[in-house]
Amino acid sequence: MCGIVGYVGSRPCKELLLHGLERLEYRGYDSAGICLMNGQVDIVRRVGKVSALREAVGTSAHPATMGLAHTRWATHGGVIESNAHPIEACEGSGVTVVHNGIIENYATLRRELSAAGHEYHSDTDSEVIAHLIEECYSGDLVEAVRAAYARLDGHFAFAAAHRESPGVLVAARRGCPLVVGVVEGEMFMASAIPAFLSQTRKVQYVHDDEIVVARPGGATFLSGDGAVIDRGVDEVDWDEEAAEKQGYETFMLKEIEEQPDAIAETIGERLYRGRLQLDGLQLSDQQIRDLSRVVFLACGTSYHAGLVGRYVLEEWARIPSESDIASEWRYRHAVIDERTLVIAVAQSGETIDTLAAMKEARARGAHVLAVTNVMGSQMTRECDSVLYTRAGLEIGVAATKTFTAQVTLMYLLALRLGLIRGTIDATRARALLEQVRGLPDLARRTLGRRHVVEPIADRYFRNEFFLYLGRNMGLPIALEGALKLKEISYIATDAYAAGEMKHGPIALLEEGTPVVVIATDSHVYEKVVSNLEEVRARGAHVIAVATEGNEAIRELAEHVLYLPRTEPELQAALAVLPLQQLAYAIATRRGLDVDKPRNLAKTVTVE
Repeated sequence: MCGIVGYVGSRPCKELLLHGLERLEYRGYDSAGICLMNGQVDIVRRVGKVSALREAVGTSAHPATMGLAHTRWATHGGVIESNAHPIEACEGSGVTVVHNGIIENYATLRRELSAAGHEYHSDTDSEVIAHLIEECYSGDLVEAVRAAYARLDGHFAFAAAHRESPGVLVAARRGCPLVVGVVEGEMFMASAIPAFLSQTRKVQYVHDDEIVVARPGGATFLSGDGAVIDRGVDEVDWDEEAAEKQGYETFMLKEIEEQPDAIAETIGERLYRGRLQLDGLQLSDQQIRDLSRVVFLACGTSYHAGLVGRYVLEEWARIPSESDIASEWRYRHAVIDERTLVIAVAQSGETIDTLAAMKEARARGAHVLAVTNVMGSQMTRECDSVLYTRAGLEIGVAATKTFTAQVTLMYLLALRLGLIRGTIDATRARALLEQVRGLPDLARRTLGRRHVVEPIADRYFRNEFFLYLGRNMGLPIALEGALKLKEISYIATDAYAAGEMKHGPIALLEEGTPVVVIATDSHVYEKVVSNLEEVRARGAHVIAVATEGNEAIRELAEHVLYLPRTEPELQAALAVLPLQQLAYAIATRRGLDVDKPRNLAKTVTVE
């Protein structure tokens, strides 16, 4: 998730581009860069935030009236200056690009273009776009971009400029955002409206599989085959703060809705044409076969994602697994050795208890794999292997899209280890991988049922206690759903393994108590139904999360939140979505600030 800004017009554009990057910095802050074109190509790039780039370019005026700028959220290649954008093709070619997203077939294209004589200067997938445009260029930048676009697989947006095409920017998108800002005599391109909102409220939206050509006099929209598309101009009524939220009332709601994209980004090129590859996992196949145990270490929401990981690793890879709270594990004398894989999970990569537990695990000889959302964070410097979720910046304190991205990565990891260990056959793995690939669409369908959640929130937002129950894969979802509700609504909640309800929590139930039960299809479904019946017998009201097609559960629950049918293990990535929506709806009805809950911080860096 990176930020793109482009400008073509009559004004010197250095400051316009820098301001645009500052408004898009939430999309990535690993590195930033700017390209200013005025008969020559001036590119400045820096590792770090946009402030570092601003300092590097200085305050002196620059005459360029066309340019591109970028703030990066790293996926391919480390956080180093050579991987920052804008990226040039071969020296002297005049081609410059900025890119957001993932080019899934970049390795194939890179080999092909290298064989044709192109020299690479970065480790990114983005660079193949520049070289491909250069290869296709014969004097017409629009045709070169159109030809290059036809060769690319993946989900992406990019913008290109050429030294020999003054006054022309060409961009394309497939699955990643791109919007045009319209001003008389000048045009903007950006990943999101905040980049140019200080200059114009007039916008044109670029749709999937379209190419847009921006000149000072206006923008032309083309289909992939070159046909001109008529596109009207809309006007937004946002202020700049609202624009950062892209029209959503809060960052949390925006981030809930971004989860399909976060899942898709996390899958990315790791799953391409049925082939699963996790490049950051620095274990040989033999080391994976020799593993005797896996230990997940995390805190809060990441701990719940680790619980999902425990279940799927045992199911698919048949490795004894446990999940522990990092702040507790670090003070235990846990028994681990060189055949133990310790998986440390943290959104920020800076959680102090998880970092301390990682150091302890490495000191005892374990191989430590970090799962984090932030490239270059401390966790990535304290581990043996690292796998990145690609959820993008999460501003809301209560984790939403980072959880589903972590769970998605757990699926990929468990399947990869299962294939290497021979505990899951290729046919079964292919079927599961195909369903993993389909998770973004299923997540969109699930989130599209928010209207079902609203009446439940209306009925129960004044209650001061909720109980959440689940078994097997449903347990971590019950825990996470309860955590979301207590974090942002300040309602007391309890979450239990459903089989433990009779060991105490049932005493809390009374007439009308809302009980959320994870009752998706699984081998423990009948057990969950028995627990559900026990809840109803005490007068509690059941809110069931169930699988589509299960009509019988309507007789057992006051409310049913349905999920699309998938393999039981994959339901975890979907079942949490209506629970996030429910917590959000209840908290907003109570008049609370969901983005900044009291007493909480986004990253816990002190004990």
